[in-house]
Amino acid sequence: MHVTQPAATKILLDIEDIFEARLFERLPREMRPNELGLFALRWAAATLAGQRQFVDEFNALRQGGHGHLAVGAISGSASKLLAPAVREMLRRRPLLVLRLYEQSSDQLIAWLAERRIDLVIGRLTDRTQRAQVQYEPLTGEPLWVVAGPGHPLRGAPALDLAQLASCPWILYPPLTALRRICDEIFGAADSTPRAGSVETTSFLFAFELLQGSEMLSLQPAALVGKYVDKGLLIRLPVEIPERMPDYGLVTRLGEEPAPLARELMALLRGLAGAAPVLA
Repeated sequence: MHVTQPAATKILLDIEDIFEARLFERLPREMRPNELGLFALRWAAATLAGQRQFVDEFNALRQGGHGHLAVGAISGSASKLLAPAVREMLRRRPLLVLRLYEQSSDQLIAWLAERRIDLVIGRLTDRTQRAQVQYEPLTGEPLWVVAGPGHPLRGAPALDLAQLASCPWILYPPLTALRRICDEIFGAADSTPRAGSVETTSFLFAFELLQGSEMLSLQPAALVGKYVDKGLLIRLPVEIPERMPDYGLVTRLGEEPAPLARELMALLRGLAGAAPVLA
């Protein structure tokens, strides 16, 4: 920062005078933010992120471009709705710089609050989030049990989850919406996976594991449907009594999304209305 230690200390003291509160605990060899300091730092980081986004978009527009847009999406929506929406956005705005982040909904909503992204296509994973963000549902997701094309159960008649409990499973991590649904489904069947399991949010990694093993996985139909159609995965005949909760558009509460985000949201609404429902 090219400032001396006394100057840095004076700056921090001036900031605390402005807030009329102590923000840092003075320790022998360091200064550590207290509860108020951590709160202030979190808001400062979000404000700086918003300023950087403003500068990037302003410069892009000034130079004749079409701005920047950062979007976070869960896997199912990315394959079903977001890809065609992005293709249309780029057709309309060839110079648009669009950053796409694929992650679990809880992580994406945290990034939305920090202003690292402008829009989330995901689902609410906690009731408390309804007081923090604006949510608009798009569509629901049926769930399929899938396996690799060479799985021993290929061609089996109707199965139930109790019969599959002894198989190794690829599961989503705890606290994710899909994992909670999975646990509820097994609980309703009075069963639970008894063999080894792998927990991951990466569908690409899960797909590779399914290809070369006898593992099973519970996945959104929108995500795995095209792989089943191409013979890269098989869908086992298991009746699943639950659907994933709807996913939708998540924006910051009480704040109008940026024009680019609103344009993408309109495309996603149209695609969700036209999308066929998988059984």
